[in-house]
Parts: sequence; C-alpha cells; structure tokens
Amino acid sequence: MSSEENKQANKQHFDIQKIYVKDISFEAPDTPEGFSREWKPEVNLQLNSQAKPVGDRHYEVVLSITVTVKNGDKTAFLVEIQQAGVFHMEGFAEQERGGMLGSFCPNILFPYAREAISDLVTRGGFPQLLLAPVNFDALYAEHLRQQAEQPKEETATTH
Repeated sequence: MSSEENKQANKQHFDIQKIYVKDISFEAPDTPEGFSREWKPEVNLQLNSQAKPVGDRHYEVVLSITVTVKNGDKTAFLVEIQQAGVFHMEGFAEQERGGMLGSFCPNILFPYAREAISDLVTRGGFPQLLLAPVNFDALYAEHLRQQAEQPKEETATTH
C-alpha cells in the first residue's frame, strides 16, 4: 500500500445514521380455509437493493424483499418489506463506495428485514419463517458482471 493509499484509508469514515421500515405489507388471501390444509409450503424469495444520495456524503439504501409462500396451488401469504437505512460515508473511492452501497449496507439491513418478516408471518397465524442468510457480496459481484456484459450485448445486437 502506497503512502497515498494509506492516507486515504485513514480518512475513510462510515456511520449508520438511521435504520427504518420504509414500506411493509402482509397478505393472507387463503385464510381461514388455508389453516385447515396440510402445511407443505413452497417459498419464493425476491431481493433487490437500491441506493441514492440524500445529502452531502449520506446515502439511503433500500433493501426490498418479497416472500411469496404457496401451500399447494393457493397463496398462503405474501410479505413485502422495504427495509431502509441512511448511511454516512466519506473517504471512499467510487468503486469502494459501490461495494459499500451494494453489499455492505444491505448486509446490515437484512437482519432487521428478516426479523420483521418473521414477526409478520407469526402474527398472521403461520409457522415462523426464518430466512436463510444471504451472500450480498456474491449478489453484488454478479450485478457487476451483468453490468459489464450489457454493453457488449447491446453492441452485438445493433451490428
């Protein structure tokens, strides 16, 4: 590490300013009939995260999770949450900031979303749902790979 890189690393600063639920929804369209059926759930999980600047060196990161659980051919329940946070970051190069916003911050938000989802499902009268940990580093790396391939695909289709 050069002395310049070392100076920049010493100036890096990261803080969690606020963690909050931006939007939350629970639907159980097959109740009460669904409670009498044998419980063989099929879980479909969708994840997405977005980040945007909200002032000087502050960023809002929103982790959106949709969980659809079917029991047989009926939707037992659907949970949607947008777990958000405001993070203060300074001294990070653009590439480092991208990793912080695309992986590190969603990792911070996920346990809060997982707890809220579990609580909603239990309050809805269903067995507890504990989402497995998510490898946001791998998801972010895949996102970067897809972004890198996109211009190549567009160029190939226009010629």
